Amino acid sequence: MESNMIFNKPVTEIIKKRISVRSYDSKSLDSSLRNSLEECLRNLKGPFDSKVRYKLIDIKDFESKDIKLGTYGIIRGVSSFVAAVINNEGMSIEQLGYELEQFVLYATSLGLGTCWLGGTFKKGEFAKAMELKESEILPIVTPVGYPKEKEGLIGSLMRTVAGSKNRKAFEELFYSENFDKPLSESEAGVYKEALEMVRLAPSASNKQPWRIVKDENNLHIYLKHTPGYSKGMGFDMQRVDIGIAVCHLDLTLREAGINGSFKKVHPDIKALDENTEYVISWVK
Repeated sequence: MESNMIFNKPVTEIIKKRISVRSYDSKSLDSSLRNSLEECLRNLKGPFDSKVRYKLIDIKDFESKDIKLGTYGIIRGVSSFVAAVINNEGMSIEQLGYELEQFVLYATSLGLGTCWLGGTFKKGEFAKAMELKESEILPIVTPVGYPKEKEGLIGSLMRTVAGSKNRKAFEELFYSENFDKPLSESEAGVYKEALEMVRLAPSASNKQPWRIVKDENNLHIYLKHTPGYSKGMGFDMQRVDIGIAVCHLDLTLREAGINGSFKKVHPDIKALDENTEYVISWVK
């Protein structure tokens, strides 16, 4: 599937519109909309050589099976979720982040709400619904449905606590040639808009762990780990965030007609600090 062909409006417009929705109208998705979402899930494709298994789950379909899907009160009123399952190997976590964010943006373009959830859903119950295999993990789910007109108290509190409206400055996230020189918006040139869309990407607890070094026409992507953040999860949540950021970067560059590919080139750049790890590069 050509990434941008699934959208009915510019991807930059959709990225700016996307928010985490925690309160929903309880009505079920209509059949034509559900079919469109399932087709999108079937055709998702990211830049990493890994397979992700998705399923659009209706809560009512599992009530008779005594499977109680829920989110400990974080999400209200929703009737459907998308769950994502991987074998935790290679770059499968980044692939999940990339592909599921593509789905999130598609749902946003249709006027639907979503919300990335990595630790606040009943994993045991969702594992039953997904018929999870021994070799698989279930890192992420997202509700998908019609947003309630007025956000509930929990949603407002969560947004405030997470600081999701706040973003780090451009110069805190992006660098020129090495980590000693912050990249200004004017120096970013044709990459300015794509990097700004990365800056707007959602991330767990709004940590914004991506760092990018522009080296001529190459963009080297790093993960600045928050020590202990993913402890007890069984996977590195911040690698999902990198996948989301790569999705925003890739889709925006494609839409602008700037062609390139993702490769491991291991640039000779001194890391920002001991918690910063090279991930991959976008090479023109």
